[in-house]
Amino acid sequence: MYAVFQSGGKQHRVTEGQTVRLEKLELEVGATVEFDNVLMIANGENINVGAPYVAGGKVVAEVVTQARAPKVTIVKFKRRKHSRKQAGHRQWFTEVKITGING
Repeated sequence: MYAVFQSGGKQHRVTEGQTVRLEKLELEVGATVEFDNVLMIANGENINVGAPYVAGGKVVAEVVTQARAPKVTIVKFKRRKHSRKQAGHRQWFTEVKITGING
């Protein structure tokens, strides 16, 4: 059984027991979160596709960690001008473990 749900402007295909990294959610570690924006639920040969969301569909997850991704370095050069600009960015993310798929 798997489901496709929407969170943080992205779509995620998940199964029960899977761990997924999502855009940062303002929740504490150990909290339970329910995602109602379920686009599709598949259970063997039975596939339920929403228009746009599945009625009564729900993905339940538990927050595992709140952390930051590895640094992405941005470098800009201007040739022959002795000009260089360097910046870095670390994106926050929330890691959740899928505990249930309903619908």
